[in-house]
Amino acid sequence: MAKQKKSPRPKAATPKGFRDYFGAEVTERAEMLQTIAGVYHQYGFDALESSGVETVEALGKFLPDVDRPNEGVFAWQDEDDQWMALRYDLTAPLARVYAQHRNDLPLPYRRYAMGPVWRNEKPGPGRYRQFYQCDADTVGAGSVAADAEICAMLSDTLEKVGIPRGDYVVRVNNRKVLNGVLEAMGVSDEAQAADVLRTIDKFDKVGESGVRELLGKGRLDASGAYIDGVGLAEAQAEPVIAFLTSKGASNAETLVNLKAAIGESAVGAEGVAELQEIAALLDAQGYGEDRIVIDPSVVRGLGYYTGPVFEAELTFEILDEKGRKRQFGSVAGGGRYDDLVKRFTGQAVPATGVSIGVDRLLAALREKGRIGSNVQGPVVVTVMDKDRMADYQAMVAELRSAGLRAEVYLGNPKNFGNQLKYADKRASPVAVIEGGDEHEKGVVQIKDLILGAKIAEEASLEEWKDRPSQYEVPRGDLVTKVREILDLYQ
Repeated sequence: MAKQKKSPRPKAATPKGFRDYFGAEVTERAEMLQTIAGVYHQYGFDALESSGVETVEALGKFLPDVDRPNEGVFAWQDEDDQWMALRYDLTAPLARVYAQHRNDLPLPYRRYAMGPVWRNEKPGPGRYRQFYQCDADTVGAGSVAADAEICAMLSDTLEKVGIPRGDYVVRVNNRKVLNGVLEAMGVSDEAQAADVLRTIDKFDKVGESGVRELLGKGRLDASGAYIDGVGLAEAQAEPVIAFLTSKGASNAETLVNLKAAIGESAVGAEGVAELQEIAALLDAQGYGEDRIVIDPSVVRGLGYYTGPVFEAELTFEILDEKGRKRQFGSVAGGGRYDDLVKRFTGQAVPATGVSIGVDRLLAALREKGRIGSNVQGPVVVTVMDKDRMADYQAMVAELRSAGLRAEVYLGNPKNFGNQLKYADKRASPVAVIEGGDEHEKGVVQIKDLILGAKIAEEASLEEWKDRPSQYEVPRGDLVTKVREILDLYQ
């Protein structure tokens, strides 16, 4: 009889484009989300938690082909042959939720949502297929006061999580201004307009001369490949160049330059007027141009938005993987999208909102050393006598009741050195020791592990002679002494 083959063991590997998060990272994210939620709540926004799964029809951006939905989402067919997908952002689900529950919701409806989103895109360095977003949106408010409020809230949020003024700027632009520029260019064909938008989006990479070439006949890229241009006459390109280079020394100067770029376009004039009103509203609240500024260079995603757009950029420098200095870049973006709910209701519903890339914001704070440098583990109560586990559990219960993070060592207690190695691996600040002798005397030994590590690594015992790293205290003083040591490192 042939020997039956064993099934191969599954490979223990994270799926491509995904990653695992441990202890401190999860805690840091949770704390950041709580901080952001606090700002949103202060502004009057209510929490919303919607399903992580939507119908592809509701998502709208991607539709099924013969075999499967287009690339970009993780999708499948359910038992009723309906295409379902993991949400790729938090805005499309909001449109569905509002359309479904609009009779029960206040108007305007102000909500914030936080959670993971999934995109079936090619992963790269720092680019994952699952990541966290943190959104706030106002549905049903047509006034640009709603857009100004989002910008102010974004500024406050960045400062609250630890990005000080001077290290960020919120940039504001308007899709209507760009529509005015397209009118001034004489571009009315949708396909050609889309080509112009894509070209404008490359301004920060190729500069003014590169945009001129791409709007015209085309250009050679860095690899030597020739990229076909849009095919516009040189005179037609001038409004775009005027638009992209209209940033002045002040908001007032920028607005004057934008008025010149749009020519006689009525929709362009409406966009400039909205930017002027946003600037005035923010100024009245004390948000100066050091925090929020009118900037025509914000062009990303203009094909999706219908009015004001904004982007939060971190302006400090970091080193890339090759050791070169570069700015950290964008961590949040948003704008007005008045046509999204209309897909469901047939009626235009104004909406505006912002999305913060939580993982990028956390990475920025780590780069600046503002989080992750002092992650503290639990107090570890060691086990010297396994028959007295109840005594050790009583100690840890006292510590927890006092609000201190603590645990009993639950491994094999035979080797005490291994218990201390465990405490070190857990980044424990304190170890509690009570052997038979201590128990008889009614005392405990409390070991300052942080100081012990410093003595071992950085200094001689002489330097620390007035600061012992281990204390013997009465059993009744356990909590008081542990807290005293922990307070030294807060």
